[in-house]
Amino acid sequence: MSLSSEPTELTVEAAQAGHRLDAFLASHFPDYSRVHLRRVITAGGVKIDGRGGKPAYRLHAGQRVSIVLPEIPREAPRPENIPLEILYQDDHLVVVNKPPGMVVHPARGHWSGTLASALVYHFGSLSAAGGPTRPGIVHRLDRDTSGAIVVAKNDLAHSHLGKQFEHRTIEKEYFALVAGTPDRDRDVIDRRIGVHPQQREKMAIRREEIVSRAAETYFEVVERFDGFAALRIVPKTGRTHQIRVHLGHVGCPVLCDRQYGGRAQITRGEIRRDPSDTLVLLDRQALHARRLRLTHPHTGKPLEIEAPLPADMAAVLAELRAFRC
Repeated sequence: MSLSSEPTELTVEAAQAGHRLDAFLASHFPDYSRVHLRRVITAGGVKIDGRGGKPAYRLHAGQRVSIVLPEIPREAPRPENIPLEILYQDDHLVVVNKPPGMVVHPARGHWSGTLASALVYHFGSLSAAGGPTRPGIVHRLDRDTSGAIVVAKNDLAHSHLGKQFEHRTIEKEYFALVAGTPDRDRDVIDRRIGVHPQQREKMAIRREEIVSRAAETYFEVVERFDGFAALRIVPKTGRTHQIRVHLGHVGCPVLCDRQYGGRAQITRGEIRRDPSDTLVLLDRQALHARRLRLTHPHTGKPLEIEAPLPADMAAVLAELRAFRC
């Protein structure tokens, strides 16, 4: 295996003690599969305190891990004729209402059917500032989160929009259906978030500053139902899975959130309290990026875009209003 020349240095934190070397590296380099990283280890591309190691080696707190990674081939996504709901567009940007189930850009296990492939087909030339696999992509939404996502058509627009996200001057407003009812009408959840200590694909509330980052989420109850609620949510920071982790932490997980809510779907019969009615209304997390407020990168004027609620969440909401008020 041909390796690049520049090593990356990592320190094993206390929470990572006991992790296998290959799992530790996979958590830091998600673009590489664990199989690929094992090959790097076997090829001598990884040193632990200056010595070689094996993939199954159990790490200790404070150890220094040095890795020389091979370059990943970067190919632009292939254009695919996937329909898109365009909420707004001009010569500088486009805002799309991303459907649930669509991955934003190509990644391991998701090389086709992405928003990036659809964007390349429909718009051709887009900003290259995010790299060849992320044409025009300024920010992202989880695969099963629907709603408004802004895309830059040129590098200058990408730079302006990126700075707005960095400085938190873009306001992202979400709509969520949750299991349970908050004990107050509005609140701010201020809890640090980091990678889950045992399940690396998940995030968790972590108090230790060394393994977490500050995270703040404002929520407001829009409607209350028997056993459920509809919330307006404005995240003040943009941590991975932030809304889902925070709402789960206060006992009101996003409805049908497989990772953080403990259930994958809800039927019409569950809402109507009719066990014989097994029609599935929703089988993905009930989280929707409803509104974006930003400064237009060319005109400097405020721009507000709203994405209509998708059919699956609208159906659940209608049932809740009819049978759970």
